[in-house]
Amino acid sequence: MNDTFLISIVTFTYFFAAFAFLISIIFHKKSVDKWALIITVAGLMLQTTAIIMRWVHSYKLGIGHAPLSNFYESLVFFSWSIIFVYLIIRKRYQNSLVGILSAFFAFLILAYASLSGNVNCTIQPLIPALQSNWLISHVISSFLAYACFAIAFGTSILYLFKIKAKVNIVNLLPDATFLDEVTYKMISIGFVLLTLGIITGAAWADRAWGRYWGWDPKETWSLITWFIYGAFLHARLARGWKGIKMSLVSIIGFIAVIFTYLGVNYILSGLHSYL
Repeated sequence: MNDTFLISIVTFTYFFAAFAFLISIIFHKKSVDKWALIITVAGLMLQTTAIIMRWVHSYKLGIGHAPLSNFYESLVFFSWSIIFVYLIIRKRYQNSLVGILSAFFAFLILAYASLSGNVNCTIQPLIPALQSNWLISHVISSFLAYACFAIAFGTSILYLFKIKAKVNIVNLLPDATFLDEVTYKMISIGFVLLTLGIITGAAWADRAWGRYWGWDPKETWSLITWFIYGAFLHARLARGWKGIKMSLVSIIGFIAVIFTYLGVNYILSGLHSYL
């Protein structure tokens, strides 16, 4: 059994976890919610095992680096980060809906990583620019931030649906104030982590290319994303914005996140295109 096969198992594990969370909401079954949580934890443990296996295997190949260097590995870690963040906030937000969002997003990311023919799953030697200890801290902080923003994006969509939709299904959703609070808290944590990611990225850039900032497309879009979420927090704290306006800014912010992560790779060329 190799790490990619294990990731395939994890992909379906997260799907079943999301489905179990959904059943717990529809039928108001606390016991099903507990089983969904157990499945989610099992998925994270399997995924952690797969990441460690890949790391160990890279040393056996004589390459020896953390599995965070190519697009496939970043997708795996992105999904891992979402589940990790969910389990951290689970104690405060014991709501099955947040579990559905987290498990479903993780499932989609891993499904793309497993099924897309454009994703190279092989372990590759690090190019010189990636041979830095700053890589690990930069990637971890950035993807933990992306994970927080992904959850905030989900709760923002549901907030708008809760407010605007006139169908019976909205009765299954939590109160709008709950969704608004989760969005705010996730973006607050994510903004700090993104700031740390930009700082460590600048230190990595100085080590790799001899300058802290070069207006590379990914650097530029990371800064744009930072400004969007900074504007969210400013509007919330200084002007007291809540509700629909904040949900829209959160959605715009996550679109910027996705473009920073994917759009730069496929549309724009730069020093970060290897990711």
